[in-house]
Amino acid sequence: MFPSLSSSPQILAKISDQKLQAWASDLNAKWKSLGRKIKDDVRTRPTFYSQIYVPHPLMVPGGRFIEYYYWDSYWVIEGLLLSEMAATAKGMIQNFLYLVERYGHIPNGGRVYYLRRSQPPFLTLMMDAYLAHANDTEFLRENIHLLEVEYEFWQRNRSVSITVGDRNHTLNYYNVQIGEPRPESYSKDWELASDLNEDARQELWAELKSAAESGWDFSSRWFLSWPPPLPATLKDTKARAVVPVDLNAFLCKTEHLLASFYRILGNTTKATQFQAALERRLEAVQAVFWNEVAGVWLDFNLLKKQPNPAFYPSNLAPLWTDCFSDQAAAERAVRYLEGSTVLSYRNGLPTSLARTGEQWDLPNAWPPLQHMVIAGLAKSSSSRAKEIAFALAQNWVRTNFALYKKYQAMFEKYNVDGDGKPGTGGEYQVQEGFGWTNGVVLQLLDLYGDRLTSGSPSTSFRAWIVVACIFLLNLK
Repeated sequence: MFPSLSSSPQILAKISDQKLQAWASDLNAKWKSLGRKIKDDVRTRPTFYSQIYVPHPLMVPGGRFIEYYYWDSYWVIEGLLLSEMAATAKGMIQNFLYLVERYGHIPNGGRVYYLRRSQPPFLTLMMDAYLAHANDTEFLRENIHLLEVEYEFWQRNRSVSITVGDRNHTLNYYNVQIGEPRPESYSKDWELASDLNEDARQELWAELKSAAESGWDFSSRWFLSWPPPLPATLKDTKARAVVPVDLNAFLCKTEHLLASFYRILGNTTKATQFQAALERRLEAVQAVFWNEVAGVWLDFNLLKKQPNPAFYPSNLAPLWTDCFSDQAAAERAVRYLEGSTVLSYRNGLPTSLARTGEQWDLPNAWPPLQHMVIAGLAKSSSSRAKEIAFALAQNWVRTNFALYKKYQAMFEKYNVDGDGKPGTGGEYQVQEGFGWTNGVVLQLLDLYGDRLTSGSPSTSFRAWIVVACIFLLNLK
C-alpha cells in the first residue's frame, strides 16, 4: 500500500545524540501504523459510509482519529518528507486537491458530517513543502487552479471588513453559519444548550462549529470576556466574534506563495494579482492586529471592537509566515515573551495562561504551536530570538522524549506542569499516535539535530543558562 520505508533516512545522520537518533528511527517506523487506504467500496457506495472517499493512501493522526484531518496533515506531510516518503506526501496533497475539486473546499476531516466546515487553510503550504523536496513543477502547473479555488472559498465565505481610521481592511475569520449540534458530539451539544431558547441554541451550535473549524476546539480564546469567568463553559464560546491573527497569517503566506508559484509558471497577470492581495493583507495585519503597547499581534474582537490582550502562541504566527514589514518585529516579540511567564514552563510553551478545563488552554502545550513559534523565532535576524527558539526546541524535544521512554508512545498534546505528562482536559482523553507530534519532532531534529540532547530537565536547563551567559558576555 505504501512505498517501503527507508530504514535510514538522511535526517538520522544529522542527529548527534545517539538516544535521540534511535528515537527518530522509531518515529520513522511509526508511519506504518498510521497509514490507511480508503477502500473502493466507499467510492462506489458512498451512502453506506460516513467516510469521505479519497483516492490515495494517507496518514491518520492516531488514537480515536482514524480518518484524515486537514490541518494536522501539514505537519504529517513535513514529517513524511523528512522520512523520505515523498510519494506518500504527494498522495495526501492529491487527496486534498481531489476534495477541493469535488466540494470547493477541504472539509475539517474525512467524514461526511464535516462537510460544512473546514480547518486552517494549509493546502498551499503543503504544496510548497512538497516542492522544496521534489522539483515537481508539472504537478504545480496541473493543480494551481485548485489552490486558488480553496483560497477563494475563504475569501468568499470567511471574510469580514474592519475599519481602522479612514481605511477599510478585509480579513478572514472562522464563521460556520449552520446551527444544529455537531454530529460527532451530538448529545453533548444538545445537553449544553438544553436550557436555551431555540434561537440561542442555534447560535451556540454555530459558534461551537466555528471554534471546531479553527482547530482550537475549545479554548478561552473564543470566550467573549477576558479574563474569562471561571468556571467558564463552552456556552461562553463566541468564535465568530474573533478575527484571528494566525488564520490571517496563514492566508498571508498563501498569497505570497501563489504569487511566487505563478511567477515560476510564467503567469505574470496572476502573480501581480496575488502580490497585490499580499500587500493589502500586510497592511491589514499591521493596522488591525499589531499592538504597539504589547509589541505583538493580537486577535481582534468584533463585538468589543478591541484586541484580546491575552497570551496565545498564535500571537506570534506572523513571524512564522513572514507576514510583517517591520524587521524589528522579532525583537519586539522576544521582549513580549520575556515580559510574560510563558518561558518559565520547561515542558513546552503553554497554549494560554487561562485554566478553563478546555484542551486548548493551560496546562496543555500543542505540537503545531511549538513549531510555529520556534520556526518563526529561529529564522529571524535577532540573536536573542534564535537562542529562545533553540531553548524552546530543546525543552519540547526533551519532554516528548522523556514521555516516549515512559509510555513508548507519542501524544497529541502535553502538560506543561510539573515534570511533564500527557495533556488533559477537553471532551476526550488524550490520544496516542500521533501524526503531527511525530512530524514536529522530526522537523526540530532536522533543524537542531547537531545540538539537541536527550538529557534530563535539569541538564537541559543548565545548558540553556550557559547559552544565555555566553550571549550576554558577547554583548559586552
